[in-house]
Amino acid sequence: MPLFHERSAKCVSNRMPTSPKDDILRLFALLLIVLEWTRPCLPSPLRPICDLRVLNHFIKEARDAETAMRSCLEGCSLSESVTVPQTRVDFEIWERKTAEVQAQEVQSGLWLLHQALSLLQSSVTNTALQSHLDNSLRNLLSTNAVLRSLNFQEYVPTDGGPDGEDTWRVSTATELLQVYVNFLRGKVHLLLSGAQACQQDVS
Repeated sequence: MPLFHERSAKCVSNRMPTSPKDDILRLFALLLIVLEWTRPCLPSPLRPICDLRVLNHFIKEARDAETAMRSCLEGCSLSESVTVPQTRVDFEIWERKTAEVQAQEVQSGLWLLHQALSLLQSSVTNTALQSHLDNSLRNLLSTNAVLRSLNFQEYVPTDGGPDGEDTWRVSTATELLQVYVNFLRGKVHLLLSGAQACQQDVS
């Protein structure tokens, strides 16, 4: 991870110290990434990961990144506009969709966000914000690992990625991070909380 330079010390000093609970959730997120990397070698599917506290931790860190972005004054701009997923949800339409269609919509959105955040990371020079973006990209990998544990079909992007009415474009880093937070709070949360594998796990 990038080292914090003296010029960003002011940004770093505003960060709250992490609690033991945060550290445990962060370690669990790292474990999810390891499982994602070694998935082809696993002899059997992962047990469904249904604890929403993991997602809530990712949402908290996404909000931290958004807050850091708002207070960043230099070296924190997006080099070009990017395509992002729509975050608004019509609940009647959402509930009529099959779980697989919902999962494909969420996974395509996560793919778009990963592309967009990677571009932002490459254009940002503020080291404090770089640290937040590192966390965000790791958390996106972990979220995909959670979805795979629920036996959803893997999303395979087409040439150019998803497009159309389920996407739009943003031109600022602040807008991008707002979309990231709202997508996790909205469609990702809805998909995980209603996943059939988790309902079976509870029963």
